Amino acid sequence: MAHQARKRFGQHFLTDEGVIESIVRSIAPRPDDKMVEIGPGLSALTGPLMQELDHLTVVEIDRDLAGRLRRQYPPEKLTVVEGDALNVDFSALGTGLRIVGNLPYNISSPLLFHLMHCAGQVVDQHFMLQREVIDRMVARPSTADYGRLSIMLQSRYRMTKLFDVAPEAFDPPPRVVSAVVRMVPLPEGRRKPRSDKAFETLVARAFAQRRKMLRRGLSDWADAIPWEALGIQETARAEELSVEQFMDLADALVDAGVLRDQ
Repeated sequence: MAHQARKRFGQHFLTDEGVIESIVRSIAPRPDDKMVEIGPGLSALTGPLMQELDHLTVVEIDRDLAGRLRRQYPPEKLTVVEGDALNVDFSALGTGLRIVGNLPYNISSPLLFHLMHCAGQVVDQHFMLQREVIDRMVARPSTADYGRLSIMLQSRYRMTKLFDVAPEAFDPPPRVVSAVVRMVPLPEGRRKPRSDKAFETLVARAFAQRRKMLRRGLSDWADAIPWEALGIQETARAEELSVEQFMDLADALVDAGVLRDQ
């Protein structure tokens, strides 16, 4: 019996063979890759990937689809993790992971943040997402798309938007244009904030009222910030600062004892 897409899971099944081929070509799977696919659905990517891989692990929230996958492929070729990707401990899947998927649009940002916790064990990630989300992910300072998502992800990944995907490539078609992004974790020696928690808190506060000047948006902390020493104007707006400048601000607030180092 044909599977009906379930709205609560944000299901839009990729059907365009040309798009599928382009995604697989971009991923360039090798037989011994430790590949994890999120949201395999009706196996549009799963099948072509398994033709290239010795083994594939998939994460599927839909019980019916998980059962179908188990019946379709032998366990020595496919491991099915049944559950919500937001609750899966990807770090338990090992190191050298390559993560791929057509991510549900309704959980894309929370899932991207969830995956940051295991970035040190990941080789790369290839995801299909709403184009607007990817435009925000790769945005540069002083642009309308630049914001909290841009800064948090760019602090951990080098990201490249690969190509757009039209709604007609899916069944049912979504109401938005999609795109594919490549995310490669930055090396261990990258510039890091002294406190990830302080950095996250600062960025969230700065963009809570993005049109305000920083001295107003960060009014509770403004007196503790050495603006001149950091080379940051008090009258600047959050969208004008680079990722590194946000790290400088967060470190200064940790040094001043305003934000906790945790």
